[in-house]
Amino acid sequence: MSEGMDCPDGVTPLDPDEMEGLHFKHISTRGELDQLEQANITEGMKWLAKQKNPDVLTEGFVCDLHERLFGDVWKWAGSFRKTEKNIGIAPFQIAIQLRQLLDDVRYWIENDTYPPKELAARFHHKLVSIHPFPNGNGRHARIMADAVLTKLMGEPAIDWAGGYRLESMNERRNEYIAALRAADRHNFSDLLKFVGA
Repeated sequence: MSEGMDCPDGVTPLDPDEMEGLHFKHISTRGELDQLEQANITEGMKWLAKQKNPDVLTEGFVCDLHERLFGDVWKWAGSFRKTEKNIGIAPFQIAIQLRQLLDDVRYWIENDTYPPKELAARFHHKLVSIHPFPNGNGRHARIMADAVLTKLMGEPAIDWAGGYRLESMNERRNEYIAALRAADRHNFSDLLKFVGA
Protein backbone atom coordinates (compact mmCIF):
# COMPACT_ATOMS: atom_id res chain seq x y z
CA MET A 1 0.00 0.00 0.00
CA SER A 2 1.12 3.54 -0.68
CA GLU A 3 1.24 6.82 1.19
CA GLY A 4 -2.41 7.27 0.19
CA MET A 5 -3.24 5.30 3.33
CA ASP A 6 -3.53 8.28 5.67
CA CYS A 7 -5.08 7.58 9.06
CA PRO A 8 -7.94 9.90 10.02
CA ASP A 9 -8.26 10.94 13.65
CA GLY A 10 -9.37 7.99 15.74
CA VAL A 11 -8.07 5.34 13.32
CA THR A 12 -5.43 2.97 14.68
CA PRO A 13 -2.36 2.74 12.41
CA LEU A 14 -1.40 -0.77 11.31
CA ASP A 15 2.16 -2.03 11.53
CA PRO A 16 3.86 -3.54 8.43
CA ASP A 17 3.13 -7.14 9.51
CA GLU A 18 -0.56 -6.33 9.91
CA MET A 19 -0.59 -4.59 6.51
CA GLU A 20 0.76 -7.83 5.04
CA GLY A 21 -2.52 -9.41 6.11
CA LEU A 22 -4.43 -7.50 3.42
CA HIS A 23 -5.98 -9.93 0.93
CA PHE A 24 -5.94 -7.32 -1.87
CA LYS A 25 -2.38 -6.13 -2.57
CA HIS A 26 -3.51 -3.67 -5.26
CA ILE A 27 -5.19 -1.37 -2.72
CA SER A 28 -3.33 1.94 -2.58
CA THR A 29 -5.67 4.47 -0.90
CA ARG A 30 -7.73 4.75 2.26
CA GLY A 31 -10.83 5.23 0.09
CA GLU A 32 -10.28 1.92 -1.70
CA LEU A 33 -9.76 0.14 1.61
CA ASP A 34 -12.86 1.76 3.11
CA GLN A 35 -14.96 0.53 0.16
CA LEU A 36 -13.70 -3.03 0.51
CA GLU A 37 -14.26 -3.04 4.25
CA GLN A 38 -17.75 -1.57 3.89
CA ALA A 39 -18.72 -4.30 1.40
CA ASN A 40 -17.43 -6.92 3.85
CA ILE A 41 -19.30 -5.27 6.75
CA THR A 42 -22.51 -5.40 4.71
CA GLU A 43 -22.07 -9.16 4.30
CA GLY A 44 -21.23 -9.53 7.99
CA MET A 45 -24.40 -7.66 8.94
CA LYS A 46 -26.44 -10.06 6.79
CA TRP A 47 -24.87 -12.96 8.70
CA LEU A 48 -25.65 -11.28 12.03
CA ALA A 49 -29.28 -10.67 11.06
CA LYS A 50 -29.73 -14.40 10.43
CA GLN A 51 -28.43 -15.41 13.88
CA LYS A 52 -31.30 -16.58 16.09
CA ASN A 53 -30.66 -16.32 19.83
CA PRO A 54 -26.86 -16.15 19.60
CA ASP A 55 -24.79 -16.09 22.78
CA VAL A 56 -23.48 -12.60 22.03
CA LEU A 57 -21.58 -12.28 25.30
CA THR A 58 -18.83 -14.82 24.57
CA GLU A 59 -15.29 -14.42 23.32
CA GLY A 60 -16.14 -16.79 20.47
CA PHE A 61 -18.99 -14.59 19.26
CA VAL A 62 -16.88 -11.41 19.56
CA CYS A 63 -14.17 -12.98 17.38
CA ASP A 64 -16.60 -14.62 14.94
CA LEU A 65 -18.37 -11.33 14.35
CA HIS A 66 -15.09 -9.50 13.69
CA GLU A 67 -14.10 -12.21 11.22
CA ARG A 68 -17.48 -11.96 9.47
CA LEU A 69 -17.14 -8.17 9.24
CA PHE A 70 -13.52 -8.01 8.07
CA GLY A 71 -12.37 -11.51 7.05
CA ASP A 72 -12.76 -10.95 3.31
CA VAL A 73 -10.30 -8.04 3.58
CA TRP A 74 -7.84 -9.03 6.36
CA LYS A 75 -6.25 -12.43 7.04
CA TRP A 76 -6.03 -11.67 10.76
CA ALA A 77 -9.72 -10.74 11.14
CA GLY A 78 -11.20 -12.35 14.24
CA SER A 79 -7.78 -12.79 15.90
CA PHE A 80 -6.64 -10.66 18.82
CA ARG A 81 -3.87 -8.19 18.08
CA LYS A 82 -0.34 -9.09 19.10
CA THR A 83 1.17 -5.58 19.06
CA GLU A 84 0.89 -2.46 21.18
CA LYS A 85 -1.18 0.38 19.70
CA ASN A 86 -1.80 4.06 20.37
CA ILE A 87 -4.98 2.91 22.13
CA GLY A 88 -5.91 -0.21 24.01
CA ILE A 89 -4.52 -2.45 26.68
CA ALA A 90 -1.44 -4.69 26.45
CA PRO A 91 -2.09 -7.60 24.06
CA PHE A 92 -1.60 -10.26 26.76
CA GLN A 93 -4.48 -8.67 28.75
CA ILE A 94 -7.05 -8.71 25.92
CA ALA A 95 -8.68 -12.11 26.58
CA ILE A 96 -8.82 -11.49 30.34
CA GLN A 97 -10.32 -8.01 30.13
CA LEU A 98 -12.73 -9.01 27.38
CA ARG A 99 -14.03 -11.91 29.48
CA GLN A 100 -14.48 -9.53 32.44
CA LEU A 101 -16.36 -7.04 30.26
CA LEU A 102 -18.67 -9.70 28.86
CA ASP A 103 -19.39 -10.97 32.39
CA ASP A 104 -20.06 -7.38 33.53
CA VAL A 105 -22.52 -6.80 30.69
CA ARG A 106 -24.32 -10.05 31.46
CA TYR A 107 -24.63 -8.87 35.09
CA TRP A 108 -25.82 -5.40 34.00
CA ILE A 109 -28.57 -6.95 31.87
CA GLU A 110 -29.69 -9.44 34.54
CA ASN A 111 -29.80 -6.73 37.22
CA ASP A 112 -31.14 -3.77 35.18
CA THR A 113 -28.03 -1.82 36.18
CA TYR A 114 -28.39 0.71 33.32
CA PRO A 115 -31.10 1.69 30.84
CA PRO A 116 -30.55 -0.15 27.52
CA LYS A 117 -28.85 2.64 25.52
CA GLU A 118 -26.60 3.57 28.43
CA LEU A 119 -25.63 -0.07 28.87
CA ALA A 120 -24.81 -0.31 25.14
CA ALA A 121 -22.79 2.92 25.23
CA ARG A 122 -20.77 1.80 28.25
CA PHE A 123 -20.17 -1.62 26.68
CA HIS A 124 -19.12 0.00 23.40
CA HIS A 125 -16.69 2.36 25.13
CA LYS A 126 -15.04 -0.40 27.15
CA LEU A 127 -14.76 -2.70 24.13
CA VAL A 128 -13.10 0.09 22.13
CA SER A 129 -10.74 0.83 25.03
CA ILE A 130 -9.69 -2.83 25.18
CA HIS A 131 -9.10 -2.63 21.40
CA PRO A 132 -8.96 -6.39 20.81
CA PHE A 133 -8.14 -6.39 17.09
CA PRO A 134 -5.52 -4.70 14.88
CA ASN A 135 -8.21 -2.73 13.01
CA GLY A 136 -11.97 -2.24 12.85
CA ASN A 137 -12.49 -1.94 16.60
CA GLY A 138 -14.86 1.04 16.53
CA ARG A 139 -17.08 -0.40 13.83
CA HIS A 140 -17.03 -3.84 15.46
CA ALA A 141 -17.81 -2.38 18.90
CA ARG A 142 -20.77 -0.39 17.55
CA ILE A 143 -22.18 -3.51 15.90
CA MET A 144 -21.54 -5.56 19.07
CA ALA A 145 -23.36 -2.94 21.16
CA ASP A 146 -26.29 -3.07 18.76
CA ALA A 147 -26.26 -6.89 18.91
CA VAL A 148 -26.55 -6.71 22.70
CA LEU A 149 -29.51 -4.35 22.33
CA THR A 150 -31.33 -6.22 19.57
CA LYS A 151 -30.43 -9.86 20.23
CA LEU A 152 -30.39 -9.90 24.06
CA MET A 153 -32.57 -7.02 25.18
CA GLY A 154 -35.21 -6.74 22.45
CA GLU A 155 -34.37 -3.06 21.98
CA PRO A 156 -33.76 -1.08 18.78
CA ALA A 157 -30.21 -0.48 17.55
CA ILE A 158 -28.52 2.89 18.09
CA ASP A 159 -28.34 5.35 15.19
CA TRP A 160 -24.59 5.80 15.53
CA ALA A 161 -24.10 7.59 12.21
CA GLY A 162 -26.94 10.09 12.52
CA GLY A 163 -27.11 10.49 8.75
CA TYR A 164 -23.33 10.70 8.33
CA ARG A 165 -20.60 8.16 7.55
CA LEU A 166 -18.59 7.65 10.73
CA GLU A 167 -15.72 6.25 8.62
CA SER A 168 -15.23 9.71 7.04
CA MET A 169 -14.05 12.86 8.72
CA ASN A 170 -17.15 14.94 9.51
CA GLU A 171 -18.84 16.71 12.41
CA ARG A 172 -20.61 13.56 13.62
CA ARG A 173 -17.34 11.58 13.69
CA ASN A 174 -15.65 14.42 15.59
CA GLU A 175 -18.45 14.34 18.18
CA TYR A 176 -18.13 10.55 18.44
CA ILE A 177 -14.33 10.61 18.96
CA ALA A 178 -14.63 13.47 21.48
CA ALA A 179 -17.35 11.58 23.38
CA LEU A 180 -15.19 8.44 23.56
CA ARG A 181 -12.21 10.46 24.80
CA ALA A 182 -14.37 12.12 27.47
CA ALA A 183 -15.56 8.65 28.54
CA ASP A 184 -11.88 7.63 28.83
CA ARG A 185 -11.78 10.30 31.58
CA HIS A 186 -14.92 8.75 33.21
CA ASN A 187 -17.25 11.44 31.85
CA PHE A 188 -19.99 9.58 29.97
CA SER A 189 -22.42 12.48 29.47
CA ASP A 190 -21.33 13.28 25.89
CA LEU A 191 -21.39 9.62 24.87
CA LEU A 192 -24.84 9.12 26.39
CA LYS A 193 -26.07 12.21 24.57
CA PHE A 194 -24.48 10.93 21.35
CA VAL A 195 -26.40 7.63 21.52
CA GLY A 196 -29.64 9.30 22.58
CA ALA A 197 -29.69 7.91 26.11
